[in-house]
This record gives sequence, C-alpha cells and structure tokens, in this order.
Amino acid sequence: MSQDAGTAAAGGSTSVQSLARGLDVICAFDAEHPSMTLSDVAKRTNLSRATARRFLLTLQELGYVRGDGKFFELTSKVLQLGYSYLSSATLPQLMEPVLEELSSTVHESASASVLEGSDILYIARVHTRSIMRVGISVGTRFPAANTSMGRVLLAYQAPGVREQLLAAGVSAPTGHGIGTVAELRTELDRVRAQGYAIVDQELEIGLRSVAVPVFAADGSVVAAMNVSMGVGPQSHVSARDAAAEVLPALQRAARQVQEALAASR
Repeated sequence: MSQDAGTAAAGGSTSVQSLARGLDVICAFDAEHPSMTLSDVAKRTNLSRATARRFLLTLQELGYVRGDGKFFELTSKVLQLGYSYLSSATLPQLMEPVLEELSSTVHESASASVLEGSDILYIARVHTRSIMRVGISVGTRFPAANTSMGRVLLAYQAPGVREQLLAAGVSAPTGHGIGTVAELRTELDRVRAQGYAIVDQELEIGLRSVAVPVFAADGSVVAAMNVSMGVGPQSHVSARDAAAEVLPALQRAARQVQEALAASR
C-alpha cells in the first residue's frame, strides 16, 4: 500500500491525496499564471518544492505539462480532462446557438456558466469584441461573488449551501461595489427577488454585465447566462439602464434553453 493510500485509510477517508494534489498543480495554472517556475507552483499550491517538483515531473511524463528547465506550462492535453464532460453534456451544446443568436441581437458578448465551488466555470461563450484584459474561454473561472452569473447561481442555492460558499469571504478587486459578506447576502436576496443580477465594474474596470438563471424542469438552477457590456470613459448610461436594454433578449434566451432542456429529457 502506498503512503498516501495508507494515510487515507488510516483517516477513514477514501480520497487519494496524491490525485488531489496533482489536480491542484494543474489548477494552479490560469490566464494570469500561464507559465510558472517550480517555486511559483509550490507557493500557489502550498506544497514543498520537492513535492511540487515530483508532481510537475510526473505530469510532464504524462504529457500534461512541459518545461524548459526553469518554467513550466500546461499542454493542450489538459483539455482532454474536460472533453468527456463537455462532449457528453447537452447543456453547452444547447446553449451555443442560443448565445450566438443573443449576441447577434444585442451586439454584445454572451456567456453561460455553472457553479464550481465558490467559482463560476464558463461552459459556453460568444464574444463580439475584447472588453476584458483577461481572456475568457470555455473553462475559465472567476470568483462567483464578483460576477453577475455567480451572484445568480449563489442566489438560488439552498440557504445552508449558500452560507457554506460564502464562508470563503468576499473581496472587491476593483474597489467598486460589494466588499463584505453581509452586503453580498443582501444583494443575493435582491437578485433572487428580481430574477437577475447586475454587476458594474466589480470584476474589472470598464466592464459591466447582467445575468439571469437557467432553470431545469424540476425548478432547480442548472446554469446562468449573461451579457457583458463595455463602459466607455465618457459614458453617462447607468448600469441599470444599460442592463434594461439587453435584459428582455437575455430572458428570452434563457427560456429557449429551458424549453430545449425540457424537450431533451
């Protein structure tokens, strides 16, 4: 029995720590950290340099990571880890044409995401122009608390689940908007009551968005859809007025997906 397996068994857990740590190493790479040194990886994963090195070399042997002796980065083989989910899930497939039509109608970028822990995970996206410094694609993650789709998804969670997710705390990366858990609780109640969320330059300066939930036939929320809009330096249009212009089309798009989901059962 391996040391990790023995540790798991002794603790009464069926989890495999080495697998969890290997996945942590993969997840440490993102849009802001596409290439990192061994020390960078160790710091971001809270692993020792020796442990991080073993995982990086193992991932390199398996083809998921490449390195030049100093810097490491992921390879395209990592995409295979998510391919099975994306290829078997009907949700992204149903959403893509709807998002394309929505984006064409409102002339703005449109996206869909699901909740993954305290983050949102993009599962589909159609962009018209670059309005963010950080690139977004399928698989991109952002803190749910700072995004319109994240707030929609959080708002419709069961109270106990929501509080557990909020335990991680809230930050205000741009200095705009919500900065405390108490404020976020109040906002989530408002989002659930009105059926949509608006975020104005809280994730990134110059970006605002409006999101709505996508319901399954049983009434549970399976995803969120949003429209992202740029904010020009001379713009005098409020976030609520800007959202009002695209909200009807966004709500129609969400209903289309819901109807398609019901028909696919």
